[in-house]
Amino acid sequence: MTEQPILLRNAAATMLGRAKQRTDILIEKGIVVEISDLQNTDANIIDAGGLQLFAGFIDIHNHGAVGVDVNSASAADLRKVGKFLANQGVTAWLPTFVPDTDGNYRKVIAAIDEVMETQAAEPNAQILGVHYEGVFANEKMCGALRPQFFKTFRNANEIESLPRLKSGIHLTTLAPEVENGIELIKELKKRNWIVSIGHTKADVKTLDEALAAGSTHLTHFFNAMTGLHHRSVGVVGWALTRKETTFDIIADGVHVAPQMLKFGVQSKGADKVSLISDSVAPTGLGDGDFQLWGEKVSVADGQTQNERGSIAGSVITMRDAVKQMRELGFSDSEISRMASANPAKLLGIEKTHGAIEVGKRADLVAFDEKGNVRLTIIGGKIQTGWTG
Repeated sequence: MTEQPILLRNAAATMLGRAKQRTDILIEKGIVVEISDLQNTDANIIDAGGLQLFAGFIDIHNHGAVGVDVNSASAADLRKVGKFLANQGVTAWLPTFVPDTDGNYRKVIAAIDEVMETQAAEPNAQILGVHYEGVFANEKMCGALRPQFFKTFRNANEIESLPRLKSGIHLTTLAPEVENGIELIKELKKRNWIVSIGHTKADVKTLDEALAAGSTHLTHFFNAMTGLHHRSVGVVGWALTRKETTFDIIADGVHVAPQMLKFGVQSKGADKVSLISDSVAPTGLGDGDFQLWGEKVSVADGQTQNERGSIAGSVITMRDAVKQMRELGFSDSEISRMASANPAKLLGIEKTHGAIEVGKRADLVAFDEKGNVRLTIIGGKIQTGWTG
């Protein structure tokens, strides 16, 4: 059965580099085919008047939500998260592991494979691949990660032990100063992994070597890395002073103070920053005590804390991150880059994702004037809302 075209009328669309106050967008077979003033009586017409339209958000760092922890998720669990995320304006995401056993990795990788084989027919946030966070990390910068599951790298076997998807994107966050870290980056790049720097105390020489080896991105900037000092630039100073680097950042106002959020983005430029949620299983469940990664994690006033006193991920969604950046004065066009276009570019899918453009996927989210998500379209399919 052929899907009926969708015509969004009177949308205030946020395009890259510009905004259209009122336009029509025609969607056919999951693709944006025309953007202008249109008449099409054969389409399913949706009046988007009064709504602000963005490209769907892409969350490259997400450990779970609504009670689901990626490290123990089944296919049904992942679909539950995908439905919740879609209701928050997220149209694509990377389930993100914290360090664990290879056996647990294999179970969840099989579940991700199962979802990816069928998800195109579902109006849920689409899984693009997987993110292994901190498998090779510096124990002194572990944050909420579990050092007992960290790996060492002496030969290619350590890489081969990481279960891979049948197809999809593979991203990992590592510390380049770990044993043989630069060779590790080179080997991962040979296998088409995207390698991001994080959970690190690397010095400038090591960071330069990591950059030359192909690692240009940094994970949750400012967090779990050495900071900026006028006599020691640290990882933060190095990244801000190297034009080749990009980074992602948790815009919850907790992991990074709002003033530092603004400073970091203004210093690097909105075209080189991606917003992430770093969401964990309690997201969407409110305050309380939860079991996560083998310990109790408390959530109070939107902030997580584990039994060691560390922040243990966030309980925001990308919608919350967008709201935070709007409050800091960034334009809708800049925010759309950070929430959609830049993550797509990092993942190498910018030809099909990340912007409202003719020829790209119809992954769209519409907000009302209060910042509520009123409509999410994923691959041309209308998301029907979260009923969790």
